Amino acid sequence: MMQTALLIIDMQNDFVLEGAPLRVAQAKTVIPNILEILRRFRAENQPVFHVIRVHRKDGSDVEIIRQDLFKKQPFAVEGTPGAQVVDELLPVQNEYVIRKTRMSAFIGTELDLMLRTIGVTNLIITGIQTPNCIRTTVFDAIAYNYPVTLIEDAVGAKNDTIHQANLEDMKNIGVQIMKTQEFLSIPR
Repeated sequence: MMQTALLIIDMQNDFVLEGAPLRVAQAKTVIPNILEILRRFRAENQPVFHVIRVHRKDGSDVEIIRQDLFKKQPFAVEGTPGAQVVDELLPVQNEYVIRKTRMSAFIGTELDLMLRTIGVTNLIITGIQTPNCIRTTVFDAIAYNYPVTLIEDAVGAKNDTIHQANLEDMKNIGVQIMKTQEFLSIPR
């Protein structure tokens, strides 16, 4: 039997809210679509994974390309409001929270083990941001042999040009790209 899981990536205050240190311009606009998909998964008791970036206060676990940025403006620091999931998408009981320190949800996390343990065979991916954490997670999911559906209006980037270019690249490697309403219209 095929089991599908929803991944919601980096929908945290430090990446979504106005004035946040690493605010992604399209982040707020994707919340309603993520919420619609999340409601479907909750109603059907399907697995939901909230993937969040969390760093130590001293920044010792920040990747090399962001160390200077973190020193100037720390982001997603463990225990701070900025590291928390936005209010609209807060995890509920029985949903999984995966902590990461890199762009991919798979690198250095328990995600693959947990997916396999609960029998997940397909992934639906939402969140931010398309060229970084979304893209690396998608490519790693493919490398681990998970078929991926990316919900194009439930992921966002700095601007639409970057977003569309990355969607096209992922589509070209075989990732299924759908809009929220198209996904929700599939009979279950």
